Amino acid sequence: MKRARIIYNPSSGREHMKRHLPYILNRLEEVGFETSAHATTGKDCAKWEAQRASEHFDLVVAAGGDGTINEVVNGLAEQPNRPTLGIIPGGTTNDFARAVAIPKEIEAACDVLCAGNARAVDIGRVGEQYFINIAGAGTLTELTYEVPSKLKTMMGQVAYYIKGFEKLPRIKPNHVTIEYDGKWFEGDIMLFLVANTNSVGGFEKLAPNAYMNDGMFDMLIVKKTNIADVARIASSALRGEHIHDDRVIYVQAHRIKVHPEKEMLLNIDGEYGGKLPGEFVNLYQHLDMLVPEKKLNSFKP
Repeated sequence: MKRARIIYNPSSGREHMKRHLPYILNRLEEVGFETSAHATTGKDCAKWEAQRASEHFDLVVAAGGDGTINEVVNGLAEQPNRPTLGIIPGGTTNDFARAVAIPKEIEAACDVLCAGNARAVDIGRVGEQYFINIAGAGTLTELTYEVPSKLKTMMGQVAYYIKGFEKLPRIKPNHVTIEYDGKWFEGDIMLFLVANTNSVGGFEKLAPNAYMNDGMFDMLIVKKTNIADVARIASSALRGEHIHDDRVIYVQAHRIKVHPEKEMLLNIDGEYGGKLPGEFVNLYQHLDMLVPEKKLNSFKP
């Protein structure tokens, strides 16, 4: 009999995941899985549990927000036996789930798990850390981990926008050198993003050409500009038109090295990820993941 392990964050997404746990367990049991669950209790708990689960389970389900998914990916990434990854979104923004069209409704997300349609997906590595959706740095990216967890639970995605408006007057550029697949950029930037999907921070067209099975990152650099222009670029990003702006660089690369002149804090899948410099490497189709059977825009045909 196949075995499934659900790793869930009991506090994510207004704490609704734990209320639906019996339903999730039952759905997987109905399609032939011997199923058990593990509730996370703090930082890296999901990572260590995913490592243990890789030895005994065929399917590991990350049930929670982007942070929970990131920890599970980090737990599976280096294992010789990597179970199939399943996702039940239960966080604030659910960027990654949105990118791969996994519904936020528990029943519909379970439909995806039970259908068993697996696709190989890329993941990224920077230093000793892994990410499946996004990595970046710059003042604008720091608001995602500055939002207190209690505020995220109470207010959802609105909490990020509140923090963002507070931060706008303090935005300052950083001087960086970036090498990407043998090409170079040097200058002052507001932020850079290394994307594996098209959905970042609620912006579904931020990396419009991104595929998560092509072995390439989509890198976005916003060059030094003023606050008014930052706001205009953010507005155009909702329509995917920002990539034509003179202050924006949008390229694809397999390997990216970033060296800042001063301290820059790294953001990985929406969480604090240490400090730069760093080298970002795309690991081609490194994990198998359950996704909807319909054609997905985030996958290269």
